[in-house]
Amino acid sequence: MLNLVLPKGSLQEQTMKLFKAADLPIKKAERAYNPKIDDPRIKSVKMLRAQEIPKFIEEGYFDLGITGLDWITETGSDVVEIADLPYSKQSAGGVKIVIAVPSDSGIEKPEDIKPGSKVTTEFMNLTKRYFDERGIDVKVYYSYGATEAKVPDMMDVVVDLTETGETLRKNNLKIIGVIMESSTKLITSKEAWNDPVKRKAIEEIRTLLLGVIEARGKVLIALNVSESDLQGVIDILPAMKRPTVSKLWNSDFYALETVVSKSEINILIPLLKDKGAQDIIELDIQKIVK
Repeated sequence: MLNLVLPKGSLQEQTMKLFKAADLPIKKAERAYNPKIDDPRIKSVKMLRAQEIPKFIEEGYFDLGITGLDWITETGSDVVEIADLPYSKQSAGGVKIVIAVPSDSGIEKPEDIKPGSKVTTEFMNLTKRYFDERGIDVKVYYSYGATEAKVPDMMDVVVDLTETGETLRKNNLKIIGVIMESSTKLITSKEAWNDPVKRKAIEEIRTLLLGVIEARGKVLIALNVSESDLQGVIDILPAMKRPTVSKLWNSDFYALETVVSKSEINILIPLLKDKGAQDIIELDIQKIVK
């Protein structure tokens, strides 16, 4: 039913893990670019560079795909963004397209860049638009990789994607401006989104993927507590909404269940025990579907 396209490169490994956790495991095929997903909603799978995906989605070669907002904007693709997918280290924290120059250049902001300066980047359209809008006269050159390595010997300015800026700093470069912030997106074509049958399948796939992302960093905690200690335990127990509370058969004890942040659990469990909680169980969660 759906023709799916997924990103190769930096997002590939985490994408494979996301789909596996969503019970949509991606199985390798003889041709590396054409893996398979055994699901009735997915007809075919293709692995391509994130740069190519938005335009191929727009033109109807695929119904559903994952790429970055940066490439949607760079290619000017007319697609439907249906979800943010912060599922990898890169996409969770967000990344930025930045302008960087040699640390000893004396340049502190983009407007300080000298006329005729040479800029190296993968983001030709975004870069040209940025400098044109500000009336800064530069020459923009396409970079096929190792963008930061071309400055200062061949180029004067770098426009590149970064999460922390660490690689730029290691190459004696400093950030003087931000062109845009980016994140990972689940996108579809307008044609597929307007098709009732395909839209239903797309929404179901989206629900599974977002369910995995929502569950990450959370655990289910279950415990028993006496009626006399019940309120004290509830008062310190965080919950997505309210904890589930049920009375144990033929006793004055209650069972509680709730979802809490994994980062809180080591502090929370001793506090719960001090408040009278017993039989505390911590369980991993695969999906949370709201």
